Amino acid sequence: MQNAIEVWATGLGAMTPLGVDLPTTWAAMQSGENGIGALEESWAEALPVRIAARLTADPAAAMPRTEARKLDRSEQMALVTAREAWADAGSPRPDPERLAVVIGTGIGGVTSLLVQNHVLETSGPRRVSPHAVPMLMANGPAAWVSMDLGAQAGAHAPVSACASGAEAIALGLDLIRSGRADIVVAGGVEASVHPLPLTAFAQMMALSTQNDDPAHACRPFDTKRGGFVLGEGAALVVLERADHARARGIASPHGTVLGAGISSSATHITASDVAGQVRAMRMSLRDADVAAERIGHVHAHATSTPQGDVAEARAIAEAIGTHPVVNATKSMTGHLLGASGALGAIAALLALRDGRVPPVRNLEELDPDVELDVVRGAPRTGSWECALANSFGFGGHNVSLVLGRP
Repeated sequence: MQNAIEVWATGLGAMTPLGVDLPTTWAAMQSGENGIGALEESWAEALPVRIAARLTADPAAAMPRTEARKLDRSEQMALVTAREAWADAGSPRPDPERLAVVIGTGIGGVTSLLVQNHVLETSGPRRVSPHAVPMLMANGPAAWVSMDLGAQAGAHAPVSACASGAEAIALGLDLIRSGRADIVVAGGVEASVHPLPLTAFAQMMALSTQNDDPAHACRPFDTKRGGFVLGEGAALVVLERADHARARGIASPHGTVLGAGISSSATHITASDVAGQVRAMRMSLRDADVAAERIGHVHAHATSTPQGDVAEARAIAEAIGTHPVVNATKSMTGHLLGASGALGAIAALLALRDGRVPPVRNLEELDPDVELDVVRGAPRTGSWECALANSFGFGGHNVSLVLGRP
């Protein structure tokens, strides 16, 4: 049953391997650009995987040095992106006790943890940073953004692997519906391009090893896909009660968040589960009070793994049908882990708003087991009422969001 409270997306922000902010990222998605490249650092020479999707700009450059040095890279991205989204929303001035923050992450300040451990082992305990604990905390991005905006209605940090960013938006929706907040800054961040995460994912045989051709390494739904590409980035949305936004003069948002569905597969720590994904999608439709036939576009989780892409394709066909226009922006950005679900939701919102769904990059031969209308070559133009964005994570975390046109 649909909740009577309407929730708008009044502000958007992103920092990705495609752009320093959301407008440049969205323009690059429309053009099918590539954000994946070779790792040039000396530490990467001996790794089995030497490609990744790095940011186009250093987030530390967008803030004073005294501020940046106290923050993990993921926290820097969170602040830069939150400030962009807040400005995009018109820099509202809500009651601090009615403003909340929900920022998810897959593995938090892992690079700070590993770097400081290296300092301890090579230089001794006196050289470890006094800021190490706040830098490595998974709740650090949410905490810093809450302080920056003065949010006193809660600072939450869901950690649900690659579903974290989408689950943050779902929780933000619940906070507004329950009456605990009027505005919630929600989304995800991740900064884990480091030898250990790269090696660990490679040991699982989850990553693409196409080191000689990084631009074509990530190819969701393609017959030649061989694994995902690790990326970094941040994506945040300002969620707001529609009546609250109207009262401060907002006439038209970027879009609406109509519903969310969350399920846990409880089957395998890393394998995709069609049944769990179907449950999440159907729950989101029920929560939004939207029939599957009204979903015109699906932003797929689609990481470019051999098993995962086919499992999701089957789940979409079962839960939604084969009629929606489907895309997967990880083909351009790589896999942003905890930030990926939030970026996917934003991409789906913008596709509805602008009537343009970006193509899947590198899709040359569609896997015959993927019986969906996947966009390739050029953006698909049209007018769609509703979209669904999927996000799935290790541990059996399944999140689906239903989004509406402005």
